[in-house]
Amino acid sequence: MTTVPLAARTGGLTALAGALLAGSLSPTPGPTATPGSPASPSPGTRVEASALPGLDPDAPQADSAAVTARLTGPLADPVLGNPAALVVDALTGQVLFAQRSTEPTAPASTIKIATATAALTTLAPDKRLVTRAVYLPPAGGSAASQGGTLWLVGGGDPTLTASTEPVGYPPAARLSDLAKQVHDAGITSVAAVIGDGTAYEGPAQAAGWRDGYVTDGNVTPVSALEVDAGRRAPGAAGARTATPDAAAAGAFASALRTAGVSVGTVATGRADAGAQEIASVQSPTIPVLVERMLTDSDNDLAESLGRQVAIARGLPATFAGASAGVLAALRDAGIPTDGASLQDTSGLSIEDRIAPATLVAALRTAVMPGHPALRTVLSGLPVAGFTGTLGDRYSAGDTSAAAGVVRAKTGSLRIVTSLAGMVTDADGRLLLFGLFAPVEEQGLTKMALDRVATALASCGCSATTSTNVPSTGGEGAAGASGAQTPAQPSASAGR
Repeated sequence: MTTVPLAARTGGLTALAGALLAGSLSPTPGPTATPGSPASPSPGTRVEASALPGLDPDAPQADSAAVTARLTGPLADPVLGNPAALVVDALTGQVLFAQRSTEPTAPASTIKIATATAALTTLAPDKRLVTRAVYLPPAGGSAASQGGTLWLVGGGDPTLTASTEPVGYPPAARLSDLAKQVHDAGITSVAAVIGDGTAYEGPAQAAGWRDGYVTDGNVTPVSALEVDAGRRAPGAAGARTATPDAAAAGAFASALRTAGVSVGTVATGRADAGAQEIASVQSPTIPVLVERMLTDSDNDLAESLGRQVAIARGLPATFAGASAGVLAALRDAGIPTDGASLQDTSGLSIEDRIAPATLVAALRTAVMPGHPALRTVLSGLPVAGFTGTLGDRYSAGDTSAAAGVVRAKTGSLRIVTSLAGMVTDADGRLLLFGLFAPVEEQGLTKMALDRVATALASCGCSATTSTNVPSTGGEGAAGASGAQTPAQPSASAGR
């Protein structure tokens, strides 16, 4: 079987992402060619001329027995333990391979697919997270009297930055801009700056979080007020602060002094109801935040977006409220959540459980035209060998063929290593997959999962292009016990 060069395959994926962003999700039937005519590709030739080759109903459909034969070897790698796995045809929803796919399992950061789906279907696409400065003048003073109390009120934006330079694109909100607005409002002296992160409630760390997550730099204790995701400086690596609201208040005080506003004490606490807003800055829009969360596996963004979903659904802005809100949003989108139980919305908790079929169904919902808001789920998935948490993978000889072809969310905890996403096979058919190995992530574990995804990418698994091998039986064969078609829309740690 022949395949097109890697550059062309990468171009096909880029075209797919471009079409997704442009809104061209519906399959467009092409002209019917006469077999053997010049317009018809010879059997075994990989064709990716279409912007959406995997959604073309004329692309050869993968055969479940052939997919099973292709995956049996890679999935049997001892370093993967006894993995759960699911592969479906993106267009038809046909189950091509299933192994414990309906049993709830620890997802690690692949749960961010669910969080992204919930955020994009619940929150307005133009919504931004707002950080405000509210001011209470001293007793008896006017609104512009000096020496009052200034609160920095967090709206749940972990991308808020202390940098004075643009950060990201679109750029993140900056404390320096907020401080300038305060000065421009005529306030040049405050007796106190107080950080208020109380818009989010409950414990700051979830059940099942490892004690070292904060000091290892995986996540900041959840607060509605944090700057630079709790890092000691913009872009810094290493430990996060244990008191993000206090750190943010201190950074704001520094920005105010630079802007010409003298500051007395710095503290934390809830803003006085009588304080008036005098300045505000906004995050990028929700789709941009979702895309960053998926590409970089940003745990702070995941926890904040989960709480935004909870607030929008009238639930408490807590771990429990966020988890309930995300699962309810999935069900509202027609995605089954049977057996799911979440302690957080980032996937850091070792107590999280969700079925592979649920996450693959979420991916299929994003692919199909019924939910155009979910295209960001697909564009946010890291690209093998190129972006995000897959940027340093798929360079080895036995996986390099899938570089630029696999797009998937990664996940890793001490109890699971996971990968869930999409891949165009060698016949031009778009496949969706979820792989969950119940073992701690190591270099060998990641490479073993990457080999499974590479086997799908290189699979010419249609009846006309494959040499079918008898099924090994069990759930690996489509239609076996437990193999269910995912719901159709209408027809580092945690990384």
